[in-house]
Amino acid sequence: MPLYKTITVNSNTRIFIYKIEESEAELAKNIKLTGHCQTRLDSMKSEMHRKGFLSIRHLLAEAGYSDFDLYYDDSGKPHLKDGTFISITHSHIFSGIILSKTDKVGIDIEMQRDKILKIAHKFTPIEEYKTIANSDALTQKLTIVWGAKESLYKIYAQAGLSFLHHIDVKDFSFEDEQTTAEILYQGDSSSYTIHFIEFESFTCVYAIKK
Repeated sequence: MPLYKTITVNSNTRIFIYKIEESEAELAKNIKLTGHCQTRLDSMKSEMHRKGFLSIRHLLAEAGYSDFDLYYDDSGKPHLKDGTFISITHSHIFSGIILSKTDKVGIDIEMQRDKILKIAHKFTPIEEYKTIANSDALTQKLTIVWGAKESLYKIYAQAGLSFLHHIDVKDFSFEDEQTTAEILYQGDSSSYTIHFIEFESFTCVYAIKK
C-alpha cells in the first residue's frame, strides 16, 4: 500500500499519511466495512471521496485497527472503541489520520490553492497579513491557518463555533513549523499546540490539546 509518511509526534501520538494511487477496486480489496460505513460509501457520488474513504481504512489497518473499531457520534466526529483519540482527513490524493492515547487531536490536509485568498476574510482577520507582499507566501500562510482551524474544529466539534470569531491561531514563521492556538467559546477557553508540514503542494496541519 502507498503509505506515504508516518510521524511519531511523541510516545503516545502517531500520524499516518496515505497517497492514493490505486483504482477504487484495488482500494476496496480486503477492506471490510460496517453496515453504517458501507451505506456511507454507497451514498458517495464522487469517486475521489470514495477512494479517500477507503484509503482511511488502510491507514486504520496500518495502526492496528479496522472499520469495526471505529464509530461516529451525532456530530459526525470519529471515535475508536478503545478510547484512543482519532482525527481523520482527506484531500484529493492524500488522506491522513492522527491517533493519540492521551490527548485530544485534530488533523487536516489541504491542497495549496490561491482561491483561499478570496475566502480568507471569512475565517481570519485578513488585515493581519498585509505585510506579506508575496502572494505565494500569503497562500501558504493562509492555508496553514485554515488547516489549523479545521483541525481545532474537529477536536471541539460544537455547532456554532466560528472560525473567524472563536478560534485564534497565533502568528508564526514558516521555519518554526509550529504555533499555538486558543478557542474562546461560550465562556470556555482551551489551548492547543499546532504543527504543520508541507509536501507536494499540500499542507498538513495537526493540533493537540494542551
